[in-house]
Amino acid sequence: MKHTITRRQFVKGLVASATAPSIISATALGKDGATPAGERITIGQIGCGKFGCKRHLSMLLAMRDVQVVAVCEVDRTRREDARAKVERAYSKNKPQRGCFATEDFRKLLARSDIDAVSIATPDHWHAIPVIKACKAGKDVYCEKPLTLTISEAQRCIKAVNKHQRVFQTGSQQRSSQEFRRAAELIRSGRLGDIQRITIGVGKPSRWCDLPEEETEPGLNWDMWLGQAPMRPYNPILSPRGVHTHFPAWRAYREYSGGAHSDIGAHHYDIAQWALDMDGSGPVEIIPPEQAGATKGVRYIYENGTEMIHGGPTGCEFFGANFYDWPQGAEMLGGLFRGHPWRSDGTWAVKIDEPKHPLCKAFGGKGFLIKEEIYRFRDPDSRSEHKAREKLRVLVSLDMTKQRNQLDRVPGENAIAWIREWGNGRVFYCSLGHNAEIFLDPKILQFYLDGIQYALGDLQADATPSAKLAEKPEPALCSEL
Repeated sequence: MKHTITRRQFVKGLVASATAPSIISATALGKDGATPAGERITIGQIGCGKFGCKRHLSMLLAMRDVQVVAVCEVDRTRREDARAKVERAYSKNKPQRGCFATEDFRKLLARSDIDAVSIATPDHWHAIPVIKACKAGKDVYCEKPLTLTISEAQRCIKAVNKHQRVFQTGSQQRSSQEFRRAAELIRSGRLGDIQRITIGVGKPSRWCDLPEEETEPGLNWDMWLGQAPMRPYNPILSPRGVHTHFPAWRAYREYSGGAHSDIGAHHYDIAQWALDMDGSGPVEIIPPEQAGATKGVRYIYENGTEMIHGGPTGCEFFGANFYDWPQGAEMLGGLFRGHPWRSDGTWAVKIDEPKHPLCKAFGGKGFLIKEEIYRFRDPDSRSEHKAREKLRVLVSLDMTKQRNQLDRVPGENAIAWIREWGNGRVFYCSLGHNAEIFLDPKILQFYLDGIQYALGDLQADATPSAKLAEKPEPALCSEL
């Protein structure tokens, strides 16, 4: 017989109480806007630090169809703070005032009145609670990154499938409009075949070398360490008491993969999603050439797509369309030819037109910049020099400086330009591979002015540089 499954699909079965209460509250019956008790999902929160308490609990306590019944935290101060937060929330016409609190997640999982758990522990404490929660018949939400190691993740997936649990990890970016739209555009083929992706996130973790300090009273340090090697306490790993910052255990390999896996869990996931590779992954992983490098690892996919750790913050996709789509190349005015000036170098930049309205932010001065600089050529002639016959070049490399004169790179190399094309306007600037670039007020203002020009809100002459009757005197870089 067909029947409708409600939100209680989190629950495999309910055990009725042996004795009925003499008084049933209005909220338990679903009055006063509350969800009836039989339709509420009961939750246990495992890990009550900054994210577990300030984010997870706050959101769960605001949901009418959820009831938090237990919290687990190895630090007594944080545990009691989380318990008090739950009880305060449910004292305001909510169904329950008591909240079970424990330092041992196994005691929480043993409770039959819990449908699902939310896990916000350090990364090294993800896999075991996930697997045991599945065995205990609980559904699971677990913070990203899913686990500390690949083998742990495989065991978690096996446990979820074996015990037929509902499981989700924290990939919230997939619910954000901008990421969904980007993935749709890439999958639609608008960029052509994706040749390269850069993932701009922080560096990987290192082995922990923190000094010993007196252990925080009320902290079960052995339980905090869990599967990690035994070592003395340090508050950088587990801060003393309630805290409002993200602890730096993420910096150490025993407990986390560092920012590379922390924020990387978001951005690598978006890249996988956009490539439609959820069921697969790279076939080859190539470490950086330089020993000790903190970025540069390369992931090669079967179709030849290369994903690289590095570049501007977030995900940057490089397609083949400008090579296969003549109108696109003509609109931009230049085709990418390489980037011999890498982001680990410091290069001299000149302002080609110091008096141009869009260059006002530079104050008539060239400057040094730590950035990756692209090399361009004209789409039709294949020449680097003839690009100025179509473009109004505003900023370029200062080739009078020795540091820029690489043997294989002759001539001028534009960085930013404008042009009129069709019924519209084009502003292009290749600065921004290093995210810190946008902290420079002059660079940021230059971008804002360029956007205003492209929108038609800022008037500026776009006559191609080669066709100007009087050649402007450039402002060279003097910061050497």
